[in-house]
Amino acid sequence: MALALALLGFLLCNTFLPSSASSDSFLQCLSSMMPSQLVYQQSSSSFISVLESSVQNPKFITNTTVRPLCIITASDVSHVQAAVRCGRWNGVRLRVRSGGHDYEGLSYRSVQPEVFAVLDLAKLIGVHLNPGEGSAWVDAGSTLGELYYTVGTTNPGFLFPAGACATVGVSGFISGGGIGLMMRKYGVGGDNVLDVKIVNANGNVLDRDAMGEDLFWAIRGGGGESFGVVVAWRLKLSKVPPIVTVVNILKTMEQGVADLLAKWETTILSPSLIPDLTIRVVLQERHAFFQTLFLGRCSDLLNTVRNVFPELGMTAADCNEMNWLRAMAFIYFGNTNTPVEALLNRTKNVGNHYFKSKSDYVRRAVGKAGWESLYQQWLSQNGNGQMILEPHGAMVGGANTNTTSPYPHRRGVLFNIQYGSNWCCDANGTMAAAALGWLKGLYGFMEPFVTSNPREAFANYRDLELGQNVVGRDGVSSYWNGRVWAEKYFMGNYRRLAAVKAMVDPSDYFRNEQSIPPLPKS
Repeated sequence: MALALALLGFLLCNTFLPSSASSDSFLQCLSSMMPSQLVYQQSSSSFISVLESSVQNPKFITNTTVRPLCIITASDVSHVQAAVRCGRWNGVRLRVRSGGHDYEGLSYRSVQPEVFAVLDLAKLIGVHLNPGEGSAWVDAGSTLGELYYTVGTTNPGFLFPAGACATVGVSGFISGGGIGLMMRKYGVGGDNVLDVKIVNANGNVLDRDAMGEDLFWAIRGGGGESFGVVVAWRLKLSKVPPIVTVVNILKTMEQGVADLLAKWETTILSPSLIPDLTIRVVLQERHAFFQTLFLGRCSDLLNTVRNVFPELGMTAADCNEMNWLRAMAFIYFGNTNTPVEALLNRTKNVGNHYFKSKSDYVRRAVGKAGWESLYQQWLSQNGNGQMILEPHGAMVGGANTNTTSPYPHRRGVLFNIQYGSNWCCDANGTMAAAALGWLKGLYGFMEPFVTSNPREAFANYRDLELGQNVVGRDGVSSYWNGRVWAEKYFMGNYRRLAAVKAMVDPSDYFRNEQSIPPLPKS
């Protein structure tokens, strides 16, 4: 550990200081260090199509968006190193993009005018593993769908616990902590990382041994883009039964959905609810969609649910038994006939639908009356609004949890809430105002039911309304101003994350509106 810290200290004493050279010098530097066809300048006819290639929210690709000087489509680690070094030498910052699901678009845009480039990792893809082995090296541009497909076809009997959306980038998922349907059994994504390769602020590639345990801890849920550019993850794979069961049950207000939600939330941390069972809930309009994933056969699932949640009325006819890979495809696409190869599709089809998301954590039951009011006053008034409830407990935050990553929302958390509101066809018009006003009202309504001091939020559901960094005269983000938003994402881990930032990137080169600031020396 001491040796690793000493090595980092040596590297930081030999950093390349940003110069006052022009943007042209940055572009010339890139052209001398990588193939020119990998760099798309604003004058390129393909610039817009490449910029929009993985954008999930079209509200951030309007004419008012602060756009990058260029897009670097790295296909090799050496290209990432070159981008970092050229950026440091010439005073051009990098925004790093993998899957493109960044809810505020900070991986490809800047809120304030500045000169920056996008480092797009979509070509840096690959999942490398051997049959029967319990780990895999995954390149940072890979998606969860690509990871699922390769593990499920090459190494059946193993899984990686991640999210339901196949087009999410593996790197972004892990960098924010990573919650999903299997975390009650296996922990969050950041808990399942064995090794990593990162390009630091000097353009050097470090593995776990070279970077030391502090940085290794930080990048697995503390906002990895704050500390460097991860180019590959070595992930722990866990064994999974040959057959798992997926059940989708829709209930309405008329069917007593408030009663069902009240019972659901009181069973989340019950000792009788085994980690093999996850029931997450999607709320929309007058409905609740109970989505169940059970790591076992239907018969065992029914026995468990009849004991802890008989009110749901689950029957054998509701069960879909399949292997884990098919289950991931079914959960994402909602169709048992969709081939698993569809998980490899990275094509985006967002159209003109814009959205805004927020998040919360719940540590005490909302209760029947609360759920009834929520439906009557808010959900039933907007068919385009949605809430997703992700159950915690067990390996995420149970009594025996071994907390190995910065994801802080653990012991005592019942569930996470993701709020969403979407609208069509204009980014800032009348429909946008109505949708955003509804979301603001819903978020305000939920305040008495969720955590406080701080009101916890999930880093992977990035929300600039929680606050933004303030850059001082020294060109470094303020640690004290950062507390406004960062303690909601990271809670008591924020100071430790800032200390790591000060150690590995004291000049704050890897910076955006919600990156971790360096901890001041005094």
